[in-house]
Amino acid sequence: MKKIVEIYYESAYIKEFDASVLSCEARKDGNYDVILDRTAFFPEQGGQGSDVGVILDENGVKHEVNHVSIKNESEDAGGFTAVIRHVIDKPLNKGDKVHGVIDWNHRFSNMQQHTGEHIFSGVVSSEYGYDNVGFHLSDSEVTMDYNGILTEENIRDIEFKVNRAIWENVPVICEFPDEQTLKSLDYRSKKELSGDVRIVTVKGYDVCACCAPHVERTGEIGILKVIGLQNYKGGVRVNILCGRRALEYMTFWQQIVDELSRSFTTSSDNIISSVNKLLSENADLKAELSCAKDSLIEYELKEIPSDKENVILVKDAATDGNSMRKIVNCLVQSHDGFCGVFAGSDEKGYKFVFSSGQKKKDLNEVMKVLRESFLAKGGGNALMVQGSLPGTKITDVIEKIEEL
Repeated sequence: MKKIVEIYYESAYIKEFDASVLSCEARKDGNYDVILDRTAFFPEQGGQGSDVGVILDENGVKHEVNHVSIKNESEDAGGFTAVIRHVIDKPLNKGDKVHGVIDWNHRFSNMQQHTGEHIFSGVVSSEYGYDNVGFHLSDSEVTMDYNGILTEENIRDIEFKVNRAIWENVPVICEFPDEQTLKSLDYRSKKELSGDVRIVTVKGYDVCACCAPHVERTGEIGILKVIGLQNYKGGVRVNILCGRRALEYMTFWQQIVDELSRSFTTSSDNIISSVNKLLSENADLKAELSCAKDSLIEYELKEIPSDKENVILVKDAATDGNSMRKIVNCLVQSHDGFCGVFAGSDEKGYKFVFSSGQKKKDLNEVMKVLRESFLAKGGGNALMVQGSLPGTKITDVIEKIEEL
């Protein structure tokens, strides 16, 4: 197969092109792999997802391009050639003359993200000496992995310097230097490269080997915003967004801040103190409610005759596990048999906790009944069991246990 012309290397701003179909083969997923003699569709590679768009056939019928891949395949002469396959939804015929149209909004967004990443990684490299050891650019996220630790303060400083580079609107140069020039260049690369090497230079900020489309000047990036930082494999993973993606992200969070301001009837700069105050008040109310529940439990338990051997109580679904355990711990102090609590409803099911009273009756028998007759899940030992059971008539459950 003859060498496919990669038009995206001529210019990242070529949005439409004409080509001929070299082959079209059906795929197992119902789509088709089409190979063109020339293409402006950038294929997935280097951590970046592919371009998308449409291919128009000679009759003007649209063939949706939803993915593009590139793979080096062997030739008859023993060498290799890069084969670019476009995944389309309808077949084309070999020899067809077609017109390709790139989804420009998608392409330009990727260009903004990728050039922003280059500047960010260039600053990290020059100021901290860390390498970019991982990169992923999709329609929803941009992540970079660095082999060293960056603090929140470091990130804020890097973010400012990247945006300053954007405001300076410096040129971004993409070129294939000759072999002699390449040897003299100090450039970033994740791996050893040979043959034609494409170098992307952001003047004053970064020189890096890269195959992807980029903006011509940094001002086109618009803005870069760091949206995530986490420790990762001995270094850090940083999440960024650029351009329209960054604007949409900040707009989303601004809407949340505005809504919170209205809810708390306060200005945006007072939201954090208002939330902290609410959390404190909520903690106080929870403590008061817990004390009230304990008092109510104590009063309720005093009403149960002390000579009653088995005591099984039923509570509503709002009763939490701590309250259930408190109840059974109190019951076993003054009752001889099975002491338990069910919390829930006949419709939605119940949680349960059982403890053995003064006679130390074997609760494995209770668990066996609950499993075999009511499909309960859970476990424990002879002195304590807990678990859950699906919706059932709780009076039937209690009656069955009391038969033991």
